[in-house]
Amino acid sequence: MSKTSTSSALLPAERRAAWSLSLIYVVRMVGLFIVLPVFSLFGDHYTDSTPFLVGLAIGMYGLLQACFQIPFGMLSDRIGRKNVITLGLILLFLGSVVAATSESIYGVILGRALQGAGAISAALMALAADLTRDEQRTKVMASLGASIGLAFVAALILGPLLIGWFSIDGLFWLTAITALVAIVLLHTTVPNPERCQYNSDTGANFDTVKKLLRNSQLLRLDGSIFMLHLLITAIFFAVPLGLLDAGVAIDKQWLIYLPAVVLSIGVMIPLIIQGEKRAMRGVLLFCIGGIGATQLLFAGPGYLSLPTNAVLLFIGITAFFSFLNTLEALLPSLVSRIAPAAAKGSAMGIYSSSQFLGAFVGGAGAGWLYGTVGAVGLYTVMGLLCVVWAGMLIKFKPPRKMATHRHPLSADDQQHTDEVMKTLSKIPGVEEVVIRLDEGVAYLKVDKAVYKEAL
Repeated sequence: MSKTSTSSALLPAERRAAWSLSLIYVVRMVGLFIVLPVFSLFGDHYTDSTPFLVGLAIGMYGLLQACFQIPFGMLSDRIGRKNVITLGLILLFLGSVVAATSESIYGVILGRALQGAGAISAALMALAADLTRDEQRTKVMASLGASIGLAFVAALILGPLLIGWFSIDGLFWLTAITALVAIVLLHTTVPNPERCQYNSDTGANFDTVKKLLRNSQLLRLDGSIFMLHLLITAIFFAVPLGLLDAGVAIDKQWLIYLPAVVLSIGVMIPLIIQGEKRAMRGVLLFCIGGIGATQLLFAGPGYLSLPTNAVLLFIGITAFFSFLNTLEALLPSLVSRIAPAAAKGSAMGIYSSSQFLGAFVGGAGAGWLYGTVGAVGLYTVMGLLCVVWAGMLIKFKPPRKMATHRHPLSADDQQHTDEVMKTLSKIPGVEEVVIRLDEGVAYLKVDKAVYKEAL
């Protein structure tokens, strides 16, 4: 059998791919998220506006992202990664221009739909796979994942901060500029891959997707990320309005979000450690319960007919960020561990689509509920959803620390797959082996605690 390189350091081209693709991720996601913490404050800026349509505008990008995430990734296998990524960034640019120049809320909804139609996350992941060696891919994927979290936090701070200098239209123009910057970065800093090759670790396959939709453990995690992003989008519809009612000016709300994010890190880290070491399901349920409790905290003054309190909102936002960040770190890791060998890309595709679909439902649902039953009714419904969410995870079985390894196959290996299967299956810690001749690799699902790489 063939041997793989054991170098633990990234090559210069791999480092370049990691930082340049991460930068594109940050630029793109900041552009998508930057209006999230402020848009509901400017609903009256548009004609034909209603709370439902404002919420729909906030979440509309998620519906298109959910629909096109997997197809765009598969299209990149056919016409090239950079072509698809460029197309997606052009759609982000066009959508931003449409939203920036619209006087009607319907125009903003159309613009947000175009922004979301540029669903390039899967293509970016596939390009990262094309540009890195198998044994270094985890590091590069980790950098991309970290960039998404960084972009979300940056957008929450920058949106309220920049709105003091720009109008809401100005934020959309800024997003259009970031899309053009990302296109320039893509074609000037990201290396060109020698070839585009489908990779089961990063790409989705419709036949595999059908099988994964019958996996109850994965479905619980897909439902969890759906619920989490539903709640995130709904929270950032209602909380900015609550802060304004509490006397926190629009351009000063970042002073609430920034310390809340910093303080949440001190809660998140021990929770992640506890979950990874001994009590994963307990930590997941604790976080869900904590998010539910924050809804009661947000709604508390309304239940008692008291004015909105900025201190209570700050405490609630800090707690929400603590549990949100913990779940954002743990859930994708669990999907990766549970996904069958040679199905990680498809499993993550379903997971990502669920995430964006949750954002759509959260935005539209929050707008409708806010207009129908007010903030207190919205928070109450979200608290009840947390109860439903916790019920979904009662029977969740946390996996052992599993990982997927790609084992390259030599030409001789590919002629004797039965022998290769037997040999690889005997390696300590290997629990599943799937050979993909079209990729020239064997996928090994392994128990990280006992697995030793074959020499």
